[in-house]
Amino acid sequence: MAITNVTEGADTFTANVFLVEGARNVLVDAGAMAGVEDRVAEHVDDLDAVVLTHQHGDHVAELDAVLDAFDADLLAYGDHPRRTEAIDDGDTVEIGDESFEVVHTPGHADDHVSLVSETTIFSGDVVVHDDGAFDDGSFGRTDMAGQSREELIESIQRILDRLPDGVERMYAGHGGEFHGDVRSVIERALERAERREPKYPDE
Repeated sequence: MAITNVTEGADTFTANVFLVEGARNVLVDAGAMAGVEDRVAEHVDDLDAVVLTHQHGDHVAELDAVLDAFDADLLAYGDHPRRTEAIDDGDTVEIGDESFEVVHTPGHADDHVSLVSETTIFSGDVVVHDDGAFDDGSFGRTDMAGQSREELIESIQRILDRLPDGVERMYAGHGGEFHGDVRSVIERALERAERREPKYPDE
């Protein structure tokens, strides 16, 4: 199962967008980089689906362009005019060559989900490896309207409760990808979130 960050090196602010190639070619999020559909087309001729972790602008600004280019299905937790399949906590989604469990992980966004298989997690913005605030285990910001640190803490714990022991790859919405002891990274993110201190000095 090949996983490529097709927004790597983008000049504009965007979420990471991961193309997962396999039995089912799937894009995790669509990002905000103009021309992302062309980057996808460099790797695959057909895209079966786009799965959204959540619908903040940096994750979905180029969604229409991707869907128009590939006529792909759209899987999302939250309502969207182009959604073809609603996903909910506990559902299973086929991505690449693996089955991923949908874990509802609000706090950063009400419609946020993380996607967990036996080897890999797509964690969106709830948990990231590095983001400028913390390295080796950070968490999504919760200082804006509609966000909740308490819900985020519960979401990170929910991930840990449902994370298989064999998960060794983490692909987050921001920062670098991580291969190794994913559980330890998430545990550090949880401990930092539980301090309930501002993530950034200007919060």
